[in-house]
Amino acid sequence: MISKPDKNELRKVRHNRVRQRISGTAERPRLNVYRSTNHIYVQIIDDLAGHTLVSASSMEADLRDQIKDLDKKGVAHLVGKRVGERAKEKGIEAVVFDRGGYLYTGRVAEVAAGAREAGLNF
Repeated sequence: MISKPDKNELRKVRHNRVRQRISGTAERPRLNVYRSTNHIYVQIIDDLAGHTLVSASSMEADLRDQIKDLDKKGVAHLVGKRVGERAKEKGIEAVVFDRGGYLYTGRVAEVAAGAREAGLNF
């Protein structure tokens, strides 16, 4: 019998390898992306203090009306824009982008584009 590799386990290995090199600080926190099958979650994290500074997701009640007619990439762009606006309110100008082991394409790239559109620098 042929065994298929678990894609999520491989993603976790990639994510851990990348996390050895990047870390968020108070001056330049880490923008982390997690995508499930139906939703996308974004956090801005200060790894030195171990705190989440800002977060946004497609599960938020105030986004539900806006995302009814959008596809997953459109929702990801909107969530990235939302987290960028919240970061600007908290005084965060620049972040380190952590793609979470996912390829930088599709929904992950749309989150980055939305955050850049809101004024965050990577």
